[in-house]
Amino acid sequence: MSRDASIGPLDWAGSSRTFRLGNGELILLQEATDCGPLFLLERLGGKHWRVQEISHTIRLGLIGGGMKPDEAHKLVRDYVEARPPMENVMLAYAILAAGVQGAPDEDPGEAEGEAKGEASTTSPTESAVGA
Repeated sequence: MSRDASIGPLDWAGSSRTFRLGNGELILLQEATDCGPLFLLERLGGKHWRVQEISHTIRLGLIGGGMKPDEAHKLVRDYVEARPPMENVMLAYAILAAGVQGAPDEDPGEAEGEAKGEASTTSPTESAVGA
């Protein structure tokens, strides 16, 4: 996950894949679904989504993640459109959520050195008492 609107790599359709909805993909998604990204996010997270909204979100997320459009279309046809919609609705939601708000690289409040896997030189007790 990262702050550049990408999510992944995630295991999906038999491989590890990265999805990304940058501004260009979000504009295309708006045009394809005839609604704004936050409205669509609310629908995908609720009970009012449309089947094609799942397909468009995943396809554009794959393209934004670096996949060629023809390959993305084929994967969506085989792994989304040929399957029950509930199998992929939460994936579409996660892709769109990362696209509109980003996905943090590290947990909030995590020290920079700890985020990079470096050992802390301060013990938890010293941190708590401010020593």
